[in-house]
Amino acid sequence: IVVILGFLSTLAVIALIAVAVTQNQPLPKNIKYGIVLDAGSSHTNLYVYEWPAEKENDTGVVKQVEVCKVEGPGISGYSHATEKAGPSLAQCLQQAKEVIPSAQHKETPVYLGATAGMRLLRLQNESAADKVLSSVGNTLRSAPFNFQGARIITGQEEGAYGWITINYLLGNFKQVSGWKKLLHSLKSLSETSGALDLGGASTQITFVSKDLTSESPENQLYFRLYGKDYQVYTHSFLCYGKDQALQQKLARDLQAIWIGFYFQTVENSSLPDPCFHKGYERTINISDFFKNPCTSDKKKQLPFSQLYIKGEGDYQKCRENIQKLFDKSNCPYSSCSFNGIYLPPLQGDFGAFSAFYFVMNFLNLTSEPNPLALNKVISTIESFCARPWQEVKTAYHHIKEKYLSEYCFSGAYILSLLENGYEFTEDNWQMIHFLGKIGSSDAGWTLGYMLNLTNMIPAEEPAGPPLSHGSYVGLMVLCSLVLVSVLLFAWLLFHKPKCLQKGIV
Repeated sequence: IVVILGFLSTLAVIALIAVAVTQNQPLPKNIKYGIVLDAGSSHTNLYVYEWPAEKENDTGVVKQVEVCKVEGPGISGYSHATEKAGPSLAQCLQQAKEVIPSAQHKETPVYLGATAGMRLLRLQNESAADKVLSSVGNTLRSAPFNFQGARIITGQEEGAYGWITINYLLGNFKQVSGWKKLLHSLKSLSETSGALDLGGASTQITFVSKDLTSESPENQLYFRLYGKDYQVYTHSFLCYGKDQALQQKLARDLQAIWIGFYFQTVENSSLPDPCFHKGYERTINISDFFKNPCTSDKKKQLPFSQLYIKGEGDYQKCRENIQKLFDKSNCPYSSCSFNGIYLPPLQGDFGAFSAFYFVMNFLNLTSEPNPLALNKVISTIESFCARPWQEVKTAYHHIKEKYLSEYCFSGAYILSLLENGYEFTEDNWQMIHFLGKIGSSDAGWTLGYMLNLTNMIPAEEPAGPPLSHGSYVGLMVLCSLVLVSVLLFAWLLFHKPKCLQKGIV
């Protein structure tokens, strides 16, 4: 009897432990992956994202897990050697293969979105643009991933996906339940943040405004994210990225030189430029300069083939030159930004990223926890522009000369765009927050695109324990009853009066 009781007790304990361990072991994570390549005007970045397969309110909870910068120029830079555009992506695709489990390569979507650099190339040479896209498409098809397409995205898409990215990373789409959900639904629409994106060839502004009218429907987009609908204003200004804005400014300066030659007031091809440091010199080939669609309409016949720029380092003159890029003379709507483009009243906070952040970060204007006052930003950029070129070059010897030489112009241009273009003032300047990374993810359009893409990827049931909750509880109760019964019987057997024990025997 003792042996039988001991065996039953041991069996019941083992069964209890086995069921508990099996049921409560960590569930395997069912993770999905996606790849987006951001083919910008100056370079291409590859991003790898992951999200749980079961998703949340029909939208994935996406996280950036890898970023790879493609060596060389942006794909638009291969217009004269289009066959090299695709192979340039090979190294970063190999890096993505190492990050994503090989068993999931075939189901992982890969997408390339080309932005303003390719928009300009398409305007300049449509055939070359098509060949570049064909080259990168062939390379992506040969990779072991699920190729979703390589195309030139619109400026609206770029702006809207950037808006999705920063609001997602800032937690503005987070769903809550119960009484908190009611409070969440009562929040003002301004609690989403606007997005300010600046690239080399274009700039975008996107935000939700309760004052949005139907005056300009082409500047409105609709999204459904985490069970909620959003109507956003967005506009992209092609040729107003920092690189193309500089080209526009120089084209205007060349026009002034042409007028000077016409009236015989200019004698040589030298151009003093207040947006470059004093002592800096640069040579421009005029024949190449006007091939750009952003400057081709300003082409003039000049009696020399090269232009020699000599820096003056004068911030105030530089601002005056830049402000001429923004035409505020005509507004066919109730309110406008510039060039006759509708802009509703600014509302809420704004996240400024990409070149907005890179330039301001270089100028040490992003290190404070709170945004600096506008007058402090202006004085910092003014002081930087006034520094002699040799001093700047020595202090920042690790930065490429082309980039370093343009920070004065870029800083002045950013202030002109925000103040003169979008009409931010000293009163609402504190609404602008310059963002590089938010958490572990880069601020940009690619994460927003992947979030939107997950709406079209069916959700999967989350991995569950081997037993249902009812079966688990039932087995635990049964094993417990067996163990208790065995222990109770043993107690009765060994603690009853001796007469009963003899009777039993």
